[in-house]
Amino acid sequence: MTYRDPRDPNRQNPQTRAYTQNQAYTQGQAYSGYPDDQTGAYRPAPQQSKRPAARRGPDLDPVLFSGGVLATGVVTGLAAWLVAWIVRTVSNKVTESGQLGIWNPLDQSEYWFALVGFLTALFAGALWYVLQLATPAPDAFYRWIVGLLIAAAVIIPLAASEEISKGIGTAILHLCIGVPVLILIPTMGSHSRRRN
Repeated sequence: MTYRDPRDPNRQNPQTRAYTQNQAYTQGQAYSGYPDDQTGAYRPAPQQSKRPAARRGPDLDPVLFSGGVLATGVVTGLAAWLVAWIVRTVSNKVTESGQLGIWNPLDQSEYWFALVGFLTALFAGALWYVLQLATPAPDAFYRWIVGLLIAAAVIIPLAASEEISKGIGTAILHLCIGVPVLILIPTMGSHSRRRN
């Protein structure tokens, strides 16, 4: 048996799998780790498909979400109109009786409160969607923002009105506008998500 010096410049490596120069290896391709059945050489791993970039924001069906927000606007507007009508009817009955003086608890008509309720729901839907795009905990932020706005809309008329009856009537109407917006918009958003 002859011994060859590893430092010998004329030394050639034996033709084995470990020393075979594979074209895929020299081009930097990944290997699967399993030899090819026909050639015995290691075959490159199949190319991984690139994943699409992660999409920001909710994966909503826009038609379904828009319809839900419009329906919330209709519900909120109808609730505001109905409560304003009830308050106006009660105040008219009290005024007609003459026993408790003249009541006029509403500064505006029932239709004004219905319009405000409808527009509030539309703005709340836009706020919910923007929070979904821009914040890490959008539903929590939505509840806080809308809850604080409802509290302000109830407290300010009570504190600022010269007549307590007007303050109470307006506060009740603002509460009736705020509660459906607080509850229904996140519900519409969660039910409008696409199912994969």
